Amino acid sequence: MLAQSLARSRATEVAPAIIARAPAIHRAGLLDVRLAASEAEIAAAQALRYEIFYDEMGAQPSAAMARQRRDIDAYDAVCDHLLVIDHADSSRPRVVGTYRLLRQDVAQANGGFYSAGEYDLSRLIAQSTPSQQLLELGRSCVAPEWRTAATISLLWRGIASYLAQHKIGHLFGCASLHGADPHLHAAELSYLFHHHLAPPELRATALPPYRVDMNRLPAAAIDTRAAARALPPLVKGYLRVGAMVGDGGFVDRQFNTVDVFVVMPVDRITSRYAERFGAAND
Repeated sequence: MLAQSLARSRATEVAPAIIARAPAIHRAGLLDVRLAASEAEIAAAQALRYEIFYDEMGAQPSAAMARQRRDIDAYDAVCDHLLVIDHADSSRPRVVGTYRLLRQDVAQANGGFYSAGEYDLSRLIAQSTPSQQLLELGRSCVAPEWRTAATISLLWRGIASYLAQHKIGHLFGCASLHGADPHLHAAELSYLFHHHLAPPELRATALPPYRVDMNRLPAAAIDTRAAARALPPLVKGYLRVGAMVGDGGFVDRQFNTVDVFVVMPVDRITSRYAERFGAAND
């Protein structure tokens, strides 16, 4: 077991010389956030994703992924990869958090958005313009020991800097409720449907045959406080910055989740969060 743990730790490490090739975006103590600038950094992010999605959360890897112990798909080659790096051991910096970012112009040149495999995005895409394009967020995860406010803040500060660099009107992506049985999430799904449903023009709709209805309980039957507390931290964070949800959940049996579509108009992110996450001076 110790040998396996050490091997997993090493899989998320990146050589200091590689890290030194590109500057960090922001720093906080021994952590920094940056965009991956090498295949080695992307491989370390894929190894972290494998540990979280497959080892911890019970997703089902392909044979190739299991051999390499990396979560890999075709989108990795065209996305930007946001990384949080821990420099506690300067000789072995390691990736402890990651997000995958896909801009609309890049998606359109490379077969579309990942979320289009689960949701009809046509109404959302129709709202975009060259000066207000879409940004898809995905494959978000943080190593267990680093699930702290500092790590999450760095990820959001990295996203805020990315928004400032590119002309983004809306952020969106799929967020996951752990466990593929929608009956287990009836209260959370219903709470999101009744209290955070996006307006029709931004409302992506889940695609059959894996679509499930979110309106599973009447609004009056929901304990809103309990349902809100039961949401995953990532979903809670999205709601705090003004996120809304699409229509329908999507059962993803490979990842052992029920996914919900989340959309965040950039101009609805409150000034408090813009200031908190977007500060440029470290």
